[in-house]
Amino acid sequence: MAAAELVEVGTGPLDPGDVVRVARHGAGVRLTDEALAEVARSRDVIDALAADSQPHYGVSTGFGALATRHIPVEMRTALQRGLVRSHAAGNGPEVEREVVRALMLLRLSTLATGRTGARPSTVTAYAGLISAGLTPVVHEYGSLGCSGDLAPLAHAALALMGEGEVRDASGALLPAAEALAEHGLEPVVLAEKEGLALINGTDGMLGMLLLAVADLRLLLATADVAAAMSVESLMGTDAVFAADLQRLRPQLGQAVSAGNLRAVLAGSGVMASHRGPGCTRVQDAYSLRCSPQVHGAARDTVDHAAAVAERELASAVDNPVVTPDGRVESNGNFHGAPVAYVLDFLAIVAADVASMSERRTDRFLDAHRNHGLPPFLAHDPGVDSGLMIAQYTAAGIVSEMKRLAAPASVDSIPSSAMQEDHVSMGWSGARKLRRAVDGLTRVVAIEVLTAARGLDLRAPLEPSPATGAVRDALRAAGVQGPGPDRHLAPEIEAAVEAVRSGDVLAAAQQALSDHRLA
Repeated sequence: MAAAELVEVGTGPLDPGDVVRVARHGAGVRLTDEALAEVARSRDVIDALAADSQPHYGVSTGFGALATRHIPVEMRTALQRGLVRSHAAGNGPEVEREVVRALMLLRLSTLATGRTGARPSTVTAYAGLISAGLTPVVHEYGSLGCSGDLAPLAHAALALMGEGEVRDASGALLPAAEALAEHGLEPVVLAEKEGLALINGTDGMLGMLLLAVADLRLLLATADVAAAMSVESLMGTDAVFAADLQRLRPQLGQAVSAGNLRAVLAGSGVMASHRGPGCTRVQDAYSLRCSPQVHGAARDTVDHAAAVAERELASAVDNPVVTPDGRVESNGNFHGAPVAYVLDFLAIVAADVASMSERRTDRFLDAHRNHGLPPFLAHDPGVDSGLMIAQYTAAGIVSEMKRLAAPASVDSIPSSAMQEDHVSMGWSGARKLRRAVDGLTRVVAIEVLTAARGLDLRAPLEPSPATGAVRDALRAAGVQGPGPDRHLAPEIEAAVEAVRSGDVLAAAQQALSDHRLA
């Protein structure tokens, strides 16, 4: 693997973009010399404690509610191995490759801080697993978001030991021992403290948060483009997006969103056609007029979530932890509450932005509200149904997203014989957020598809350069313009991919010379 494809992992926090590169785009990793030196220094502390006659949690004791038992030296390898095996208790469907790679990278980053006491050889082996493209099979259920994402991380540690199953870079399912051998990697025999070091972190929920933040930033900019297309196609007014009006309420995200709308609508012949004293459109419906307020509040929430994520990236989450001055201390930093809360916030954001997008789509289909367009944007209304059922699809997705917006973090089910009597459920919050992000992608895509047809039906009026470019990009992707009814599902899916890939946003951006859509 070329050096340019490697993400450097040191004692400091990872860049969020590097997490996406490794998780989603298959980049490998390289440990810095500084990290390996710090890992070795903290391991010396653990080795000294292992030789001590006094019990030390995680080094020479049992775990959780069983921490009162002192474990003799000859049983400690079995202790660590048994910890990983017993905690690899996940169940249900496989978790996506990008999520597993994200959680492994984030665990590696914590190991590299030297705060966990893992050996340099173990940390290096974990890095090798990531760079080889081997993805342990991790399951949907098993984490309560407290004491770390225990089961998901345990499945990854199990593969490091040469047990369980992995998928290689091509997606083939293999026994872990066989896959390690094929890549010249040796199974790791865990020493004192290492089982805990490999499983005790918020890495799964944090990885999913970082991926969601990246996705939502793209989707919110795309939602601004979609809203602008709808305002234009529905003969709305852009006067409400004026900068001086927005400054009367100095919310940061709102200003960004309104600026995007102004830029995307600039130069529109459709908008120009109904400006002037003859225009009777004093103000539009909320779903058009208030889009900067909703999209902007969503942006501010994403920024807050990103700030929490960046603080978590700078954390060394383990219990017990090796402090920089050489102490080994128990702590509660593994509790997932900070991450769990913002995961829930983002599910609310996704649902509300999608709800507003669906309302704009619906306005296109009602001849009483679409200002002169045919019912359902149909070619021959009555014979043709047009985009009637595309709105049903969006409405069904939005309904599910509203259910997904119910917070996971307000729930707690005690575990470990009441030792772990309050848990965050952050993993569950992250899993439902991923579904919500997918739903938002689909709802915005349906709005873009609908608004593009509306623009075509406004001919000979010309759209703005940006909205016209988006319409043309959709047509190039296989989303056809107005005409008799046809199989609609493939066109919706093509629009979804154009939104998810960033092609819709890129098409609008390329048409703008002096405004950066963000």
